[in-house]
Amino acid sequence: MHYKFRNKAAELLLLKSLRTRMSLSDKEEQHYLNLKKGYEGEILFDLWTNKLESDCYILNDLLLKLNNTLFQIDSLVIFSECIYIFEVKNYEGDYFYESDRFYKKPKREITNPLNQ
Repeated sequence: MHYKFRNKAAELLLLKSLRTRMSLSDKEEQHYLNLKKGYEGEILFDLWTNKLESDCYILNDLLLKLNNTLFQIDSLVIFSECIYIFEVKNYEGDYFYESDRFYKKPKREITNPLNQ
C-alpha cells in the first residue's frame, strides 16, 4: 500500500517552466532531460510496486537530513520483518565498469551510481 506518494521535484518543475519560456543552455537542457527521465523511471517503479500483494507500506520520495546533509530515498518498502531501500535509475544504453569507474559506451565517464 502506498503511504507516501511521489511528487515531481521542484527543480524539474522549474526547468520545465523555464524551458517553455526561453532557451536553456546545452548543460541545462541535458540536466532537465536527465531529471525528467529519472522521474519517469520512478513512476514506472511505482507502477511495479502497486502490484505487490504483500502486506507492506511503501514510502516514496523521502527527503531526509542526517548530520546537516540532505539525501533522498526514492522508495522505501516496509514489511513486518524487513525494510528495503530502492534507488531507482532509468539509464539506457550500454555501460561498463572499469578501474573503479563507471562509463557509458563508447567511453564517457558518468557518476558511479554504486557510490550513491
